[in-house]
Amino acid sequence: MGTLCNSFVGSFQTPIFTRVKTRHKQPLLPRRNLNLKAMSMDPTDSKTYQQNLLVMRHGDRLDNFDPTWEKTAARPWDPPLIQTGLSRAFQTGRAFRTLLPFPIHRVFVSPFLRCVQTASEVVAALCADDDVPKAKSSRDVVSIDPSKVKVSIEYGLCEMLNTLAIRPDVAPKDGIFRFDIPKLEALLPSGTLDRAVEPVYKEMPQWEETVMDTQSRHEKMIKALADKYPSENLLLVTHWEGVAVSVSAFKEDTSVAKVDYCGYSELRRSVSWKNQTFSAGNFEVLTKSGRTGVTYYAN
Repeated sequence: MGTLCNSFVGSFQTPIFTRVKTRHKQPLLPRRNLNLKAMSMDPTDSKTYQQNLLVMRHGDRLDNFDPTWEKTAARPWDPPLIQTGLSRAFQTGRAFRTLLPFPIHRVFVSPFLRCVQTASEVVAALCADDDVPKAKSSRDVVSIDPSKVKVSIEYGLCEMLNTLAIRPDVAPKDGIFRFDIPKLEALLPSGTLDRAVEPVYKEMPQWEETVMDTQSRHEKMIKALADKYPSENLLLVTHWEGVAVSVSAFKEDTSVAKVDYCGYSELRRSVSWKNQTFSAGNFEVLTKSGRTGVTYYAN
């Protein structure tokens, strides 16, 4: 990945899970089988459990700290993270690992570089064989267990593709956002990529999609991925709008005012299996405003 900036700030705030200590812990699967996947379940059993889903924004992007970067960048619409962003993502991953009352089984990530770098740091923290409290980034991880988490790139989690999110002077002239997927996949921790996954979106959305289209897309992605993997807890690494929709679409009469770098929402729903089919309840937004880097208010 390379060091982009030597401006690591050791005192930045990573979202804290203060409510986890008081909330009744409801793991997705029995604690003795934390790493079980959907195919490990007996489809003839009748089971009801909680599916957990996190929607996370990427870390600190370079162009917001160095305005001159885009002037010489080959892809000025696709900035990388600065070192602080890499570190923030890794520390958030450590917080997920140590403080969440459930495991994360699968990660889906937007193809934009800043999101893939964020996911890489989070997954390294989740898969590390040993939790090292002094570790600042994935570079400090000696070894990982790639069986803990599987990762896939998903076009449907991409940035809002219009001039409200991407200035016309930096967007591709032909309106086509191209990504070298094998190169991006190579940034993920070794062994964590799931090549068997079929993406929900086979290609990028069209340039100049409306805000409403973007919001509908992100809501669709949350539901589609959760339904595709109903026996697993998911982490979606995306952009500001994706996190905002994960709150506003599932919490009535709510608007999101702010999503910090690496801010995230937490959703939960009940899933019941019977006779090899499942039914699911509505998602409940567990995130409290301001607690995990997401600030929202009632309309």
